[in-house]
Order: sequence, then C-alpha cells, then structure tokens
Amino acid sequence: MSEYQEFEKKMKKTCEALEAQFATIRAGRANAAVLDQITVDYYGSPTPINQVASIATPDARSLLIQPWDGSILKGIEKAILTSDLGIHPQNDGRMIRLVFPPLTEERRLDLVKQTRKYGEEAKVAIRNIRRDAIEKFKKQQKASEITEDDYKNVEKDIQKLTDDFTKEIDKIMSNKEKELKEI
Repeated sequence: MSEYQEFEKKMKKTCEALEAQFATIRAGRANAAVLDQITVDYYGSPTPINQVASIATPDARSLLIQPWDGSILKGIEKAILTSDLGIHPQNDGRMIRLVFPPLTEERRLDLVKQTRKYGEEAKVAIRNIRRDAIEKFKKQQKASEITEDDYKNVEKDIQKLTDDFTKEIDKIMSNKEKELKEI
C-alpha cells in the first residue's frame, strides 16, 4: 500500500545510515571512511576532514591526510587524537600519516561490541518509526477515516515491515561481525 511508503523509506534510510556507520568502523585495513565522522574546527565551524584535505591510501595499512590549508594541520591532528579511532597520527609538518596496526583480539572484540551497539540503535530507530506509523493510523481510526478492521490490517502490515527491516539490520550486523573476525 502506498500509505506505508513514507515509513518504509524511513526504515530503509535507517539501514543505509547503519551501513555508513559500519564503514567508519576500522577493520584492520586503511579505509578513508573511518575519517567521515571526524570533524575539525575550520574557521569556527566543524568541518569533515575530507572537505579540508585530500586523503590518500599509499598502502593497505596507512592513510595520508594532506590539508589544502597548512594552518589546519594541528587541528586535524587534534581531532584524530580526540576521536575514538584509536590511532596516533604522525605529523611531519606538511601532512599526517595514520598507520593502522593489525587488530588485536581485544580491539576486535571492542569493535564487535561497537557494531552491536550501532545495530541496536538502528533497531530502536526502526521501532520508533513503527510507533509513529501506528500512531498516525490510530488517529485516522479515531477520526473515523479508516475502519477498525482496516486499522488492524495496517497494524499487522506495519509490524511485518518492522520485522523485515529488523532482520535486514541483523544481516548487516552479522556481515560486519564476520568481516571483523576474519581479519
């Protein structure tokens, strides 16, 4: 039914946001996406690092960050240090090098915990969307815009949609956990 589309879109966006969050979780290989959530103070406004510097991957275990404006180098270094990335930046005065050490078992378990936390947050978001949808249709039923039977059907359909997206989140989480355990 087309009246469910707005809620289905919101649930789909939640899954996409979760995948984007998972891309920022470092999995042993150098990946510029780990810097996506880190912002640096650039002339008074928080700006993502990829908007103030070029990011290169010279090899599988390192990233090179070269700011376009040299005055922001210290700010980038500070932003990386205060983030939960767990990597110490090496500043040579012109660029910053991030060397990704191989994952220890302890760090791997921390990353799996972080993955589960993000997954649970996404599930909560899905359940909130379900609640909003059911409230909307309950108001319609009270205003006699839909019948009691229609409301029961809507409730069932919204629950099925919620269950489907919850399974999708579980699948995304298990794929990320498997990726973390293989490295």
